[in-house]
Amino acid sequence: GSTQMKDELAAVMIQSEGDNWRAFRNGPLSNVGAYSLLGIIGLLVIFYFVRGKIRIDAGPSGDTILRFGTIDRFAHWLMAGSFVILAITGLNLLYGQYVLIPIIGKEAFATFTTAGKYAHNYLAFAFMAGLALSFVLWVRHNIPNRVDLEWLKAGGGIFKKGVHPPARKFNAGQKIIFWAVTIGGLSVSMSGIALMFPFTTTMFADTFSVLNVIGFNLPTDLTPLREQQLNQLWHGIVSMALITMIIAHIYIGSVGMEGAIDAMNTGHVDRNWAKEHHNLWVEEEDKNAKPKPAE
Repeated sequence: GSTQMKDELAAVMIQSEGDNWRAFRNGPLSNVGAYSLLGIIGLLVIFYFVRGKIRIDAGPSGDTILRFGTIDRFAHWLMAGSFVILAITGLNLLYGQYVLIPIIGKEAFATFTTAGKYAHNYLAFAFMAGLALSFVLWVRHNIPNRVDLEWLKAGGGIFKKGVHPPARKFNAGQKIIFWAVTIGGLSVSMSGIALMFPFTTTMFADTFSVLNVIGFNLPTDLTPLREQQLNQLWHGIVSMALITMIIAHIYIGSVGMEGAIDAMNTGHVDRNWAKEHHNLWVEEEDKNAKPKPAE
């Protein structure tokens, strides 16, 4: 058939990819995402009851050492605070109609979702700013090295009491989170911008072109509508992976480990905690510390 409509997007009468997009969003993406979220929460509950709270083996010393300054904590909370709201408002779009409507009703759900949409769009830029600032501040501490292999072999010491593998300012687990958040955060930021400004980017066509150079055979003649569908699915997949990982990060940084939350609350941590979890960093700090003037 033919049409005289000048808008190429509106002139598409049948777009089979749209049904595939809907089926994937409401099927695998929704189901695997739910299993991942419930699974990580369940595993953490089991871990807590089996391992318990990871205590400072030597006990609190009463002496503290500065771990993160004001700018570090600002970057962390800017990124973390905006991420939590982005996660809640994003999950609402995927699961809200099933979870919230039966509880609060359609009208309240519509109001909450509309407000959430605006919050999601605007706070996305706060997340991007926090992500960029955190990268600049911490990238030099997150370069992998041989010490990280020892940490990984020992499971970070979190599974067995009294095991404290060597670590610098950031251990291997924290480095994994850093790079996952950096790369994943950049990816969801790019796909998010594409969704906020629809039909203005060709991220997937460009990415597929690069991948085809190294042997892939991916389509590059994507329509603007297909680009948006891929952006939405990718945004959901990467976001779900980040949320699942961050839930574990929040656990170990709060209720899961004694003394850990102080690093981002006051910036100062107990010296015994620091020695047990970041001994090489403590040695470096003590070595570089300015001697106190004689009284």
